[in-house]
Amino acid sequence: MGTSRCKAMELLPLLLCSVVLFSSVVSCEEKLVRIGLKKLRFDQNNRVAARLESGHARKGMRAALNRKYGGLLGDSRDTDIVALKNYLDAQYYGEIGVGTPPQKFTVIFDTGSSNLWVPSAKCYFSVSCFLHAKYKSSQSSTYQKNGKSAEIQYGTGAIAGFFSVDHVKVGKLVVKDQDFIEATREPGVTFLMAKFDGILGLGFREISVGDAVPVWDNMMKQGLIKEPVFSFWLNRHVDEEEGGEIVFGGVDPNHFKGKHTYVPVTQKGYWQFDMGDVIIGGKPTGYCGRGCSAIADSGTSLLAGPTTVVAMINKAIGASGVVSQQCKTVVSQYGQTILDLLMAEAGPKKICSQIGLCTFDGTKSVSMGIESVVNEGDERSSGAVNDAMCSACEMAVVWMQNQVMQNQTQERILQYVDELCDRMPNPMGESGVECGSVSSMPTVSFTIGGKVFDLRPEEYILKVGEGTAAQCISGFTALDIPPPRGPLWILGDVFMGRYHTVFDYGNMQVGFAEAA
Repeated sequence: MGTSRCKAMELLPLLLCSVVLFSSVVSCEEKLVRIGLKKLRFDQNNRVAARLESGHARKGMRAALNRKYGGLLGDSRDTDIVALKNYLDAQYYGEIGVGTPPQKFTVIFDTGSSNLWVPSAKCYFSVSCFLHAKYKSSQSSTYQKNGKSAEIQYGTGAIAGFFSVDHVKVGKLVVKDQDFIEATREPGVTFLMAKFDGILGLGFREISVGDAVPVWDNMMKQGLIKEPVFSFWLNRHVDEEEGGEIVFGGVDPNHFKGKHTYVPVTQKGYWQFDMGDVIIGGKPTGYCGRGCSAIADSGTSLLAGPTTVVAMINKAIGASGVVSQQCKTVVSQYGQTILDLLMAEAGPKKICSQIGLCTFDGTKSVSMGIESVVNEGDERSSGAVNDAMCSACEMAVVWMQNQVMQNQTQERILQYVDELCDRMPNPMGESGVECGSVSSMPTVSFTIGGKVFDLRPEEYILKVGEGTAAQCISGFTALDIPPPRGPLWILGDVFMGRYHTVFDYGNMQVGFAEAA
C-alpha cells in the first residue's frame, strides 16, 4: 500500500457560511489525489427535519427492504441500506466539477452507495432543485446523451431522473466519459434543506443503479491513480477549520497513528465486513459474540445498529427513549419463565418459540405473525402485534443473558430488563442526553479484526447549539436489518472520525487506525 506523501502544495482556505473548503492537492508523479472536505456544524433546523424524515422512513422500512426498485438495483438484500439512508445528518462534503468547462457541485462522498447524481437543469417541479446548483448539458462540450431513466429509492421517496455521460473533475483529475444521473425529481425535506447538491457514491458496482460504472472504478480503469486504495480522514476537532480529507490512490501517514487493523470485505456492494461483540463500559453485550456484520459508511453521520444493543447503550448513557408496551408485557408475563429457561441452559434461540411468542425454523426465531398477514385489516394488525411481541421476547432473552453473564440476581435481572423497556430507541431516530453528564458516560467499544476500538462519550455524543441553549444527542440510532444481511451495524462519521479508514479495493479489505 502506498504511504508515500505527496509533494506539499499550497492550500487555499475559503471561509463561507461557517463552512470550510480546501482546494484539492495532487502530485502528478505520485498520483495521490487529495480532496479537501467541508465540515458543517449540526444545524437545529436540519435536526428537526431529520427527525420528521426519519419518522416517515421507518414507517416504510419493511416495504423498502423487500422492494426490487424496478429491477434497477438487483437483489433487494443489496439495496436496503441505500433505501434507508438519511443524509440530513451528514457533516462532510467536498467539491467536484461536471462537464467541460467544469460546473461545480458540492457532493457527499458516500461509501454507502455507488452512483453519482446531481440536480439537472431539466428539474422543473421540485423546489429542491431551485436551491442548488444544476447541471446544464448545453454548456458542456464533452456531454454525451444517454437518456435512460433512473431512480434511486430512499425511505422517504425516490430520486428520479435520467442518465447522461460527461467528464467529471475530482481534484485535479478528470474522469472521462462518466455515467451519472441528472436528477429531475428530489422529494422530501432531506434534499430541500441539504447543504449539498448531490452524491458521489464510492461503493461497489454491484449496488449501482442501472449498473453504471462508479467514478472510483473509472479512476482505476483510466489509470488516474497510483494504487487501488482511497482513505478518509475526518477532522472531529470542532474548533479547527479544516473539515478533513479524502486521499485517492493511497494514504497519508500524517492522518493516522500506529498501524491499521484490516478485515476482508465479506460481501461486495457495500464495504461490508465481519464484526465481533459490542462492549459497554468494559462489559460485553453478548449480542454480536458470535458475529455481526458492519458497513463503513461515510454518508451516515451516526452509528446505527440493532435495537437490542442500542437500548442497552441508551440505558448506560442515560439517553431518553420511548416506552415499549409490548416489551413491558413480555417482561411482566414471561420474564420469569424466560429467566428460568436460561438458568436451565435452554438454547437462547429457541426460548421465544418454547413460550409461544415465535416459531423456530431450525436456525432462528421467526415471528408467528408473519404467516397471519393477509388482506384483512384486522388480521394485519394482529400480525403486526405478534411481530412486536416476538421481537420484544428476543430482545429480553439477549438482555437477560447479558445480566446472567455478570452474575446478577434474578430480581436485579428482571428489574434491569423492565428498565430497558423504558429506554427503547426513539423511532424518530434520536435520543437526547444531559450535556452535563457526558464526562461520566461509559466507553462504547466495537471488536473488529480481534482488536477493540473504543469510542469515548465526547466522541459519540453530538452537541447541537452552544451555551445554555446547547442540546446533546446520542450518536447511536436503531436500525434492524433482518438476516441474511443482518444483524448489521453501520459505522458512520462518528466512528470514522475517531478512526482513519482505508478502503483497499486491490486487496478487498477495510482498515482502521487511530486518526491523527
